[in-house]
Order: sequence, then C-alpha cells, then structure tokens
Amino acid sequence: MADKTRIGIIGGGAWGTALATAVRRAGCAAILWAREPDTVEAINERHENLGYLAGISLDPEIRATADLAEAAAEADVLLLVAPAQHTRSVIRDLAPAMAPGTPLVICAKGIESGSGLLMSEVVAETLLETPGAGTPLAVLSGPSFAHEVARDLPTALTLAATDGALAEHLAGLLGSRNFRPYHGGDPIGAQIGGAVKNVIAIACGIAAGRGLGDNAGAALITRGLAEMARLGAALGARRETLMGLSGLGDLVLTCSHEQSRNFSLGMAIGRGQALDDYLAGRPTVAEGVASAQATVLLASRHGVEMPIAAAVDEVLNQGADIDGEIAGLLARPSAPEMI
Repeated sequence: MADKTRIGIIGGGAWGTALATAVRRAGCAAILWAREPDTVEAINERHENLGYLAGISLDPEIRATADLAEAAAEADVLLLVAPAQHTRSVIRDLAPAMAPGTPLVICAKGIESGSGLLMSEVVAETLLETPGAGTPLAVLSGPSFAHEVARDLPTALTLAATDGALAEHLAGLLGSRNFRPYHGGDPIGAQIGGAVKNVIAIACGIAAGRGLGDNAGAALITRGLAEMARLGAALGARRETLMGLSGLGDLVLTCSHEQSRNFSLGMAIGRGQALDDYLAGRPTVAEGVASAQATVLLASRHGVEMPIAAAVDEVLNQGADIDGEIAGLLARPSAPEMI
C-alpha cells in the first residue's frame, strides 16, 4: 500500500502510538494527534513516546501534532483512540474538521459512564450535532497489548462494521505481516467484548490480589464470558463474535497478565490499596473503572443479570467490602451452566 493513504490517529497514548506503528508497517502515512505538547515534541524530535511507550523507537515518518483539525483534515481514514470517557468531547471537537465521508474506526474499549452508551452510540449521537452525520463507522478490537504491537509481535484483532465492504477494505488497509485484522459485521459484539472484558479483568485481579488461586481466576473468566454473552445477546450481538478475538480472545489476555492495566488495578485493590491512591499520578487509563458502573447500568436497562460486573462496581464505586462481595458470589444458588 502506498503512502498516498493517510491515516489520522486520534490519541497519543500507548495504544494510539502503537497503532501509528502498525499504520506505517502497512505502508500508509501516519499523523498522530496528541493532547500533550511534550508528547508531540518527543515523537517528532526523538521518535519516542516517552510518557507511554518509553524505550520503543518509532518510525521517523510518524508525524505528531497537537492540532486536532490538522490531523482530521489530512486523513483519508481516522482511528479514534481517545479514552472511552473522553470520546464524546473529542468527537465534538473533531467532527467539524473531518472531510465528508471519512471512515472513523473506534479503537477505544468502554461504555460511557452515566449514559450506558456504547462508543458507536456516543459517536453517532455526537455527530448528529455536527456536520459529521453519516460518517462511516467501524470498530477495531481484540487481544492487543500496545507494547507488543509497537514491537511488531504477532497480533490478531477484529475489525467490524455493519458495512461488510468497508470492514474488508479497512482490514486490508491496516493489515501487515504481524498485524492481522479479521473483518466482521458485528460492531456491537466487538464493543461489548472490548468493554466488559476490562470489568472482568478487574475481578480477576482482585481474586489474584486476595490470593484466591488459579481455579478462581479460571472460573471468573468463564463466568465472565457468560455475562458478556448474555449482555451481547440482549443487544443483538452475534454469539460467534463474543467467542472470537474481540470477545474470548481479549478476555483471556486481559484477565491473565499484570501487563493489563485493569488486571493490575484489581490486584492492587485485592491487596488492600485504595482506588484513589492507585490511580493518583498514573498517566494511563484503566477503562474498567468507569465501565463497571456503565456495564451494570446497561445490563439493568436490558434486564440482564451480571453478578461479577455488579460486584466489581460495588467494590470500586460503592465502597463495598471485597470479602463480602466474594462471599456473595460464592453463595449464589446453584444453577445449570450456560454460556
């Protein structure tokens, strides 16, 4: 693919920077928008994102800017990588500068706190307020630690859009030898998997921090998948999506490694650290904190039972006792196993 295809990456954190490296390996031009001037300078002058991906050399052709309009105006495709809880405000600023018909790929994994809306719903709702209504939307999600993508280690993801031709085109555009997007037609399922797995990862981290053992962790992953599948079914997601890369694949990765921000946060909470103390001064976002409350809200709205997600929300956002929530989960009545 020639450099004629210009891809704007909106978000200069670890994942946005990693995606910029993937864009360059796919042969496209990459312009990366970052809010922090220091990040822009480091990428342009030293070819390194010191705050989020320190120690990883970046392609010198990656160009960073703090001008959101510049990043949007020059792009043939936009990757939206701003944190989920900032998506609405970023889209509101971004949309007026977007060329009509520019595809927008949602790469954040979360559910909006307060509204319980998926990112595609947040984007669509916000675009209605701007000249960007009718923008083609897609979702990129799956098991993908940013450091590994930046180091060009093999990674497979899901790229989903209701327009199958768009999904196939974007997957081909972004794909390279070690970065393989599988295209699909279920953006709802891809988003449910990407958001809920962060909540379940916090639960797994709490269990690990409490020393509950590997059996408990495996049970949480499996029953967390069941909760994810129930919510997905209520929202019209396809079962096979949630059993694929953006569901089960991402769930297993995020729930099993301390490299996962959400799992690490859960471990700290399980060991007795206060949430505010853990979050203080950390540059990266653990999306599961806000998504826990939003997931419970969304599940309640659709009459879906999600006891693990509810327990995480109680611990993080309602001040509940960890051991009491664990006891409550273990005391639930025996029931047939269903996923």
